Amino acid sequence: MMKTEIKSLVSMGKMLPLMEAFYTIQGEGFHKGTAAYFIRIGGCDVGCHWCDVKESWNAELHPPTLIESIADQATKESQTIVVTGGEPLMWDMNPLTTELKSKGMQTHIETSGAYKLTGDWDWICLSPKKLKGPLVEVYQKAHELKVIVYNLDDLKFAEEQAAKVNPNCILYLQPEWSKRDKITPFIVEYVMKHPKWKVSLQTHKYLNIP
Repeated sequence: MMKTEIKSLVSMGKMLPLMEAFYTIQGEGFHKGTAAYFIRIGGCDVGCHWCDVKESWNAELHPPTLIESIADQATKESQTIVVTGGEPLMWDMNPLTTELKSKGMQTHIETSGAYKLTGDWDWICLSPKKLKGPLVEVYQKAHELKVIVYNLDDLKFAEEQAAKVNPNCILYLQPEWSKRDKITPFIVEYVMKHPKWKVSLQTHKYLNIP
């Protein structure tokens, strides 16, 4: 295809900068321990200093891939599809989720919420970041709120975020991996004092799986 045609298809969400896709066990949040196929989309300008997939930030590094190809591969592996990034909502997710839904898939997304919500989602995991906050519509539709705790000040940020989500949203505090030994005891104590929260751990890292 010509470069201009590819750019046009990407802008419409009919091609996406695919970084990687893999079948594994969901490691975090509400669905931890369940098998899922992950589609990691390149591109992110939120820029968290502790991000463990910084190679996803530059969309130019990841080949534009037809959504039909992405969906066909996904449906060979699992009924549950998790779209993550990067920040997947930088792109129009409607064509991809339409394709996945037509094949009977369950669609989940992991997002910072900083961009307009597109796509048809069975589960929305909102993981807000300080540098670029979520939009109101994402707060309203999130099924789970997952706040990464790097230092104790993040607990205040977590409460600010919890005040904005819908009342049915499940609340998680998750220690940032490099600080887990130091910060986890504080999170445990905090959750015991504020039981509306739950502890989320990156269990896939403990299991040494993707």
